[in-house]
Amino acid sequence: MSVLLLIFGLLLFIGLVVAHEWGHFIMARRNGVKVEEFGIFFPPRLFKHKTKGGWDFTINLLPLGGFVKLKGEHDTDTAKGSFGAASLKAKSKIMAAGVVVNLLIALVMFTALAWIGMPKLLPNQFTVKSDTHVIKSELLVGYVEPSSPAAKLGLKSADKLIAYGTATCRTASGVCTQLHSTEQLHDVTHALGGQAITIEYQRAGMTRFATAHLRSSAEVKASEKTDNPKGYLGITTTEYVLQRSTWSAPVVAVGLSAQATALTFQGLGKAVAGLGSTIAGAFTNNSTARHNGQTAASEQVSGPVGIFVVLQDGSILGYQFILLIIAIISLTLAIMNILPIPALDGGRLWITLFTRSIKRPLSPRREELINASGFVFLLSLIALITFVDIKRFF
Repeated sequence: MSVLLLIFGLLLFIGLVVAHEWGHFIMARRNGVKVEEFGIFFPPRLFKHKTKGGWDFTINLLPLGGFVKLKGEHDTDTAKGSFGAASLKAKSKIMAAGVVVNLLIALVMFTALAWIGMPKLLPNQFTVKSDTHVIKSELLVGYVEPSSPAAKLGLKSADKLIAYGTATCRTASGVCTQLHSTEQLHDVTHALGGQAITIEYQRAGMTRFATAHLRSSAEVKASEKTDNPKGYLGITTTEYVLQRSTWSAPVVAVGLSAQATALTFQGLGKAVAGLGSTIAGAFTNNSTARHNGQTAASEQVSGPVGIFVVLQDGSILGYQFILLIIAIISLTLAIMNILPIPALDGGRLWITLFTRSIKRPLSPRREELINASGFVFLLSLIALITFVDIKRFF
């Protein structure tokens, strides 16, 4: 099931790219601008099909996005059916269409998730309390301390903890008690310190039982005075909660979108600050500043590799988590593409608006130089992020 969910998530991710470009495609045709190519991913080209509409549909090698190639994309082009000949209003609608589509997808998916079961990822995640109730709560293993009772027991990250009990709780002579929260697990292991405990857990949909001897209270208390404090079982846990709303689902969608947007800008701010510290550290030969800056910047961003890993790990949690990640990615695409970053939709839109406001359109050569420089910068940034993701996850 998790493999199918991973494939489902990857297909949805590709669907976001297609939907974004479809927005540009539809808006261009509605405003009389001729489309020459609709491309999924970036060249080199893998597949090409000439459609009845006269435009090329292509699938390309680099999974970094997509594009719609329009006739006469320079702002100074004047040929009939060219992008340059379109009005400023038409150009603005064409360039903003992808952002609007991604935003609408995010809102629809957030609304649907609020109705069927929204994963709670933030401690203060937006919701309407009077119309929200928990429909599912699971306790998942996070970090497993090496050589701990949990490690000897065989627990691994992402295992689902079901119940605990005495060493005989699997038989008629013992009773397993359901586990619901981190606090409950802490209280249980504290009370049974130094004793044998049986844990019922699930991995890949299969239920398992294993028994381990917890650390004693004396051992745990002694470790608290060192730089390596230990727990009775030796794990950290996280609670995976699904919350459901009814009439307030659209309200939750808007509120969560606003909350996620604010967090995205906070993350971008930290990433930029971290990059600044990295550059300053390199120029001043301050290795500490450079290292801290790299850490701060890399923690805020992720690329294709990171998205794959998140979808892979999230496939264990179910389709709601996959849908939530896709919705967040769609919202992030909308945010990034409205920012004034050269080569992206927002960069081209803001440059066009600025040059028109001062009545000095860019020359084709200067326009190409700005967009090409931005594209090279983005490719370099993606390559760097991919390298960081590989070091982080593998």
